[in-house]
Amino acid sequence: MRPLPLVLGAAALLVVSTVAPAAADDSSSPSPFTIEDPRITESSGLAASRLHPGVYWTHNDSSDGPYVYAVDSRTGKTVARVTLRGIGNPRDVEAISIGPDGNIYVGDIGDNLGGKWSHVWIYRFPEPKRLKDATVTATQFTVQYQGGPRNAEALMVHPGTGRVYIASKSDENGGLYVGPATLSPSGVNVFRRISDIDMEVTDGAFSPDGTRLVLRGYFSAAMYRWRDGKPTKLEKEPGLPLQRQGESVTFTPDGGTLMYGTEGANSKVTPVDLGGELLPDATAKEQKKNGSYSDRPDGKLSKDEKNGNLIKAGLTFAGALVVFYGLRRLFRRR
Repeated sequence: MRPLPLVLGAAALLVVSTVAPAAADDSSSPSPFTIEDPRITESSGLAASRLHPGVYWTHNDSSDGPYVYAVDSRTGKTVARVTLRGIGNPRDVEAISIGPDGNIYVGDIGDNLGGKWSHVWIYRFPEPKRLKDATVTATQFTVQYQGGPRNAEALMVHPGTGRVYIASKSDENGGLYVGPATLSPSGVNVFRRISDIDMEVTDGAFSPDGTRLVLRGYFSAAMYRWRDGKPTKLEKEPGLPLQRQGESVTFTPDGGTLMYGTEGANSKVTPVDLGGELLPDATAKEQKKNGSYSDRPDGKLSKDEKNGNLIKAGLTFAGALVVFYGLRRLFRRR
């Protein structure tokens, strides 16, 4: 038989742990931050680090050079600038994504001439384990599109399969394109069209569990359920903050929030919470488990949901108390 203090302590812990979900609210949402580095004036892509919590990778648009920046969201300061070597001269870098292989993929895929370049490029390098200014050797991939050149600003690497996708920017005949199962650094990688896109896309991102794809433009955003390598557009749309030139989006590592970025000096990155069907499957499951799930697209708990969580927590609390006092009476008799 276990000692009385140990048993009662376990019961008390049960009480505390069962009440905790009732306290879940919107206070845990990520905070907005401002990119303070004066070198970053045209932030055009955003990717949440896999190795460094709170850090986001970004880059400038055209004419900056082979640079990628790591920005700490807690301070807005750059904690590393990575210089890419072993590649040509970047022409119009527009997107960034991190794959399941731990590599960062940079999309030099912009074409401001309206789709005139015969080819574009993707650069790949391992995400640094230490955050400091460094020069790394990157792998360069040549890309062409099925059906001819396209202007594009969104590149996404699926976190499960590692396949690379590109969404063209044009709101006329826009499309989603998929690359080969394995990109080849020699020859040309042809991206084939797999779906139509009915919006002007400036960036996109897969959720951490790979079940959602978000695409954003200057004035709208869309969420897609991702299944068997194909997107299905959801009826509800994620919130989109008002920004002067919205160019980037990524999911937070837990999948519950979108981080939207914009171009310009001292540009602000704004979080928007998700809820209901907009949530990635794994995130929704976790939130239901801890009591923070909401059916609302903005992820905010309604009054009824908050009351429901309180009632559930209260009933569980009452049950724990019954166990607590029952055990105490039992040990007193013995």
